[in-house]
Amino acid sequence: MKREFLSIIAQLEREKGLDKEVLMDTVRYALTVAAKKIAKMSSHDEEEVTVDIDDKAGDIHVYIGDREVTSQEFGRIAAQTARQVIIQKIREAEKNNIYDEYKEKEGDIVGGVVYRLEKRAVILDLMGKTEGIIPKSFLSSLDRFRMGERVKAYVYEVKKERGTQIILSRIDPILVKKLFQLEVPEISEGIVEIKSIARQSGERTKIAVYSKEEKVDCVGACVGIRGSRVKNIIEELRGEKIDIVRWSEDIKEFIKAALSPAVISMIELDRENKRAKVQLSSDQLSIAIGKRGQNVRLASKLVNWDIDVRSKESIEEAIKELQKLKSLGRKAAESLVDSGYNSLNSLENAEEKKLAQLKGIGKKKAAKIIKEAKKIKAQQKKKQEEKRQAAKAKEKESDDLKEDKE
Repeated sequence: MKREFLSIIAQLEREKGLDKEVLMDTVRYALTVAAKKIAKMSSHDEEEVTVDIDDKAGDIHVYIGDREVTSQEFGRIAAQTARQVIIQKIREAEKNNIYDEYKEKEGDIVGGVVYRLEKRAVILDLMGKTEGIIPKSFLSSLDRFRMGERVKAYVYEVKKERGTQIILSRIDPILVKKLFQLEVPEISEGIVEIKSIARQSGERTKIAVYSKEEKVDCVGACVGIRGSRVKNIIEELRGEKIDIVRWSEDIKEFIKAALSPAVISMIELDRENKRAKVQLSSDQLSIAIGKRGQNVRLASKLVNWDIDVRSKESIEEAIKELQKLKSLGRKAAESLVDSGYNSLNSLENAEEKKLAQLKGIGKKKAAKIIKEAKKIKAQQKKKQEEKRQAAKAKEKESDDLKEDKE
């Protein structure tokens, strides 16, 4: 019996991953509850119940007061009570173990198997221990799963709600970072460092890397032979595009790399406000901006600077338009374009206070610029209206001639 008891404890310790001391405390508590029931039935409920277990030899002694309770006295009801208490306590201990284990994994990634597909979530079986939930809002637009498929996800939050609830995410940028750490030995060894990451889940990720050793090419290490390493990550992300960028201490070089494959002509920096004005040729503008502004937006996040991308031609056109104002010379027009005033329309609707704060403008000149811009815009609107009315009259005259012919 002693050996059997210790064997059961050892088995529970292995299978449930529970601490031996926790299991012994559970048995002590269960026997105490059962003994109190016996004491109550025998009108000895005022006497103290003590349980003594030798965890090495397996000896168990239960006392009500000074009297030791024999195994025969543990009737069916008391034994059943002890059994229920043990089962309940083991379940509680298991839940606490799972909570503690996955709470430590918050901010890391875990692997699981798709166990259930729901309208609002995907449920993963996490190594047979517990379940993880990926809410619909935490799924990438490219995520399409099949039952039984293996999936990696970022542990977003672990909370105690009706047991342990593990919230997973497939959209967090850290998921990509962790996948690179798993896939690239140079990163896990600390030779290559991930400096920053910017992600638009389901579309594109930009990741900036740096090598601490001159002989190790940080970009090449992340790409792998014939692109094997980055391909594995792209496959896990269901085809999301990944740009691996070489980090540089020189912010101009870093911005150029972040906006690649666009070729940059000139970069002007405002270090105080962390703003960069980037000039390039008109044929490179769409490449730098990207689809729906995606490339420049991700590049800005990656370098943590505001990046204003414009072509030389568009800047020149904007300067010429502003020079329609008699109160503006070339330098003042350039200053306004640099500050984001690219058209007469933007000046017409400008705030006088903000305009006055610009270098070389001042309060009087700001008021004059806005007044003149409004006047020119009004003239332009008048001319447009006259043209529209003339076209309308011509169309009516043409219709009248057709009617006369008929």
